[in-house]
Amino acid sequence: MSEAAIDSLEISKPNRFISWCKSHISEHQFVLILAFVIGLLTAVAAYSLHWIINQIEALLTSSFVPNSYNWLYLVYPVIGIYLTSLFVRYIVKDNISHGITRILYAISSKQSRLKGHNCWSSVIASAITIGFGGSVGAEAPIVLTGSAIGSNLGQLFRLDNKTLMLLVGCGAAGAIAGIFKAPITGLVFTLEVLMIDLTMSSLLPILISSVTATCFTYIFVGAKSLFVFTLDAPWQLERVPASILLGVFCGLVSLYFIRTMTSCENVFAKFQQHPYIKLAIGGTVLSLLIFFLPSLFGEGYKDINLLLNGKTEMDWNAILNNSPFYGHGNLLMAYISLVLLSKVFATSATNGGGGCGGTFAPSLFIGCFSGFLFARIWNIYKIGVYVPEKNYALLGMAGVMSGVMHAPLTGIFLIAEITGGYQLFMPLIIVSVCAYLTIIIFEPHSIYGMRLAKQGKLITHHTDRAILTLMNLNSVIEKEYTAVDPDMDLSKLVGAISQSRTSFLPVLDDAGRLLGEIDITKIRHVVFRIELYHRFKVRQLMTPPPATVGDNDPMEEVVKEFDSTNANMLPVLANDGRLEGYITRERVYSMYRKMVADMSED
Repeated sequence: MSEAAIDSLEISKPNRFISWCKSHISEHQFVLILAFVIGLLTAVAAYSLHWIINQIEALLTSSFVPNSYNWLYLVYPVIGIYLTSLFVRYIVKDNISHGITRILYAISSKQSRLKGHNCWSSVIASAITIGFGGSVGAEAPIVLTGSAIGSNLGQLFRLDNKTLMLLVGCGAAGAIAGIFKAPITGLVFTLEVLMIDLTMSSLLPILISSVTATCFTYIFVGAKSLFVFTLDAPWQLERVPASILLGVFCGLVSLYFIRTMTSCENVFAKFQQHPYIKLAIGGTVLSLLIFFLPSLFGEGYKDINLLLNGKTEMDWNAILNNSPFYGHGNLLMAYISLVLLSKVFATSATNGGGGCGGTFAPSLFIGCFSGFLFARIWNIYKIGVYVPEKNYALLGMAGVMSGVMHAPLTGIFLIAEITGGYQLFMPLIIVSVCAYLTIIIFEPHSIYGMRLAKQGKLITHHTDRAILTLMNLNSVIEKEYTAVDPDMDLSKLVGAISQSRTSFLPVLDDAGRLLGEIDITKIRHVVFRIELYHRFKVRQLMTPPPATVGDNDPMEEVVKEFDSTNANMLPVLANDGRLEGYITRERVYSMYRKMVADMSED
């Protein structure tokens, strides 16, 4: 058999399998099978990432002693960031930062298509970064990995955009469920953060992915939970005021986190073309912070468990190990306050310097420290009835997560599921809702959605806006038009009109830039008078368009232009003024109605 025949046979195998699946399995059943596969693969990815992180961290820190600071804290984070940046620059050759934001962008602008390397690149990059002490989380990279697995499986089987979006949601839900052994949280996260609408057809696949990922995580790591928490003091009604104030405090901490993170990112963005300057700044800031405050090393889950399970001052003072504060228990509150304030700088320095990681774990970390600090101050100054500090450390985790992610349900169910803290369900609800209501006053969008919201590319649960965001401007541009020259006389213009399929003829210069347009309905008084054919030029007859739209304008702005001008057709221009084509009101609303019908068919 010739090589060409062998290649043809190999290429046809996937096509045959796809054809067999379509002929023997219904689309709904096939999606459920894919949801199971996605759940399994995301659980494997989550387990692999945390195993690699733990191995690297154990190897690097096994010789550290608790009663002394360690100079290697000044070296490890810089090495981690440098290795990650080399991996991204020379192997991945693509931007893999802001994992969840990239998922939101893919849903809104790329028909839920994520690149193939996203199935593995974020796992390796974040493992290197976090293992060497990068002060970021592994959750966002795993969510990106899970979503990429779902997207690429859907693309492999040539599924439509709507199903691709559902599979992306399955991947994200499976990732969260697998990391935390929290299937309900995986479902709620997809609904709240990724803004994927929950219908009967989408509920079952997402649940299957979440439960599958959770079950396989139990198989891989056993019943051990990521966070250990034992409720010693049940919730009391007298603590409602403290819970409300904690929620407000968490909302303000969330605001500090988001604003500071954004400001730091803007600073690093100025050195986008100078990676070694970014590495020098980020590495220096991160290593110095970790040297003085070792709690900032890695994800920080060990210190979270210390605060959640401590019962005596000796237990909580263990958080000072490996730091210059060791042996000074009287400085515990100062240490916790410094860690709380500096965590956002450590996270920004990690990502800004070239590392890879998310803000999911940092929000849990800051929340835990915030809740403990709040409770300790409340009890020291006896503001009200005594509040258990470990309980409020747990509640703070839900509060700050709810504020940073604008996802109160995710915060409530995540903390309840991972700690078994359902007996604190009422205060979890109070704190999460109050934190969300506080942050929403200052920031209308989450830390993941604010960048896309500024570009008009954020999907929301507002049906009209969601559909307009999903609509692609390029798919409705009509690029067949008859252009005329400004110095063309009326006789030649009449010939061009006879060839045109529209009532508008664009007037372009030699570079293709739009100068004006000929509206056939406005030149009827001269177009039929032969004696005027050589007296008028196009330049004299053209009029400015009622409005123009840019080729990168969001569809919501395009619709507003149609409504404000009452025009039936608008020119679409590139950044340099060149005409890309025309967009018609009829075509826009026809596509809008079709997408409404597609989204409503469930």
